[in-house]
Parts: sequence; structure tokens; C-alpha cells
Amino acid sequence: MAIREVDDQSVEGNTRVTVNFAVILFVLLAVEGLTIVAIRPLLTWHVAVGLVLTPPLLAKIGSTSWRIVRYYTGSTPYTRKGPPPLLLRLLGPFVVLLSVIVVVSGIALILVASSSTWGQRFFFVHKASFILWFVATSVHVLGHIVDTAREAPGDWFPAGRRAVRGAPARLWLVASSLVLGALLALWLTPHAAHWVFYGDQ
Repeated sequence: MAIREVDDQSVEGNTRVTVNFAVILFVLLAVEGLTIVAIRPLLTWHVAVGLVLTPPLLAKIGSTSWRIVRYYTGSTPYTRKGPPPLLLRLLGPFVVLLSVIVVVSGIALILVASSSTWGQRFFFVHKASFILWFVATSVHVLGHIVDTAREAPGDWFPAGRRAVRGAPARLWLVASSLVLGALLALWLTPHAAHWVFYGDQ
């Protein structure tokens, strides 16, 4: 196999693992959004789903950041692939930053008392960052939806798996992130019980 073909396979592998995580996140975030409609009775689900999606989210940030770093450091196969559209490149850092703030503030809310000063601060940060995140991410999703729909099925069918090497490793990575998220949810979700009764005192 020629060196260029190997390099291009590596780039396409990065693209596929990124879109696999994107699809998983789209589904989990849709479920997370539904819990907001009735947040009090569905708070446990809101917390659990948020924890489950945390490892896939971090993994997607990692795979996307790898592509950007490789592109801007002049890696030939990545420059040959080309950058995302300018608007999405400019928006990307904000999506990443807001995603991290939403997740970190959400986990912090689990760990601090709902009636404490820090609880109120993290609650404000979580709500405010979510609103900004929702706007930025909506644009991000719309900008990538066509490419994601085209690339996502690749690793799930024999012909696509043969076309880009490394499909089993990519699928195991996605599955492992979900297992890790589920373990995280089992561990931390019970600690959020104090928020169920917040405001009833």
C-alpha cells in the first residue's frame, strides 16, 4: 500500500470516528433535550444522560482537535483533505469551550449542595452556558449534517469497513466511551438526588 494511501486512510479514519461520535451525541442530546421539558420529574434522567454522553463528547473533541492540529501544523494528508468551512472553524472553539463548561458545571452541581452559594453559582453558569451552547451547536450541527449523514454509515456495512481500515477499533472506541459513560452515570447520578427537592423547602 502506497504511503499516500496509508496517510489518506488515516485521515478518513479520523473523519469516520468523529462522525460516529457525532451521531451518538446527536441521539443522546436529543434525549437530554426532552428531559428539559419536564426537568423536575425527569431530573434523574437528565443527569444520567448527561453523564453518559460526557465520554463520547470528550472523545469527539479529541478527534476533531487532532484534525485541526494536524491541519495547522502542515500535515500533508490533512492539508490535502482541507479545512472545514471558515464559519465552522471560527465557531468550533466556542462550541468546544461551551460544551466543556456545560458538562463541568453540570457535574459540579451533582457534587455541591443545592442550597449552597456554590450550588447557586454553578446553577447559573450551567443554565447560561447551555443557552449559548445550544445556539452555537445548532449552527455547528446544521453545518455538518450533510457530511455526517454521508460518512456515518461507513463503518457499519461491510463495503464501507473494507474501504477504510481500522473500523473495528473505531467501533470499539465508540462502544467503550458509552460503557464508560454508563459507569459514570451509575456512580454519580444518585448524588444528584438533593436537586430533586430543590425549591420545595
